[in-house]
Amino acid sequence: EAVTRPTRILDVVYNPANNEMVRTKTLVKGAIVVIESAPFRQWYEAHYALPLGRKKNVALTEEEEAVINKKRSPKTQAKYDARQKTAEVEAAVADQFNHGKLLACISSRPGQCGKASGYVLEGKELEFYLKKIKTKKSK
Repeated sequence: EAVTRPTRILDVVYNPANNEMVRTKTLVKGAIVVIESAPFRQWYEAHYALPLGRKKNVALTEEEEAVINKKRSPKTQAKYDARQKTAEVEAAVADQFNHGKLLACISSRPGQCGKASGYVLEGKELEFYLKKIKTKKSK
């Protein structure tokens, strides 16, 4: 979707260069980290007016219901209807949203300022790193 949101890095789970970087939780370029999913979920729900990362049979709270089913003008409602036609989230990413955490890759070189840029993993790249993390945990 090419949307950026500031979020917290929760954990370093994989580093292709060195396993000690994972043990010491060192942030370097190319590290696979776990981030909070809340800012991305909030953006998705505001942009598409669809719930994301919710349990199947649990009812939404009144606040969430108000945001999603808000009264809109016909022109605005048509815009949301058009967006909802293309609002598909990959199953593996949706599963991560259900847990409240997303896997991301750091694409910048983090320094002293406490910021790091990166991107959320999806598709083949997400499958690859999930497999790597699973095999590393089983050892």
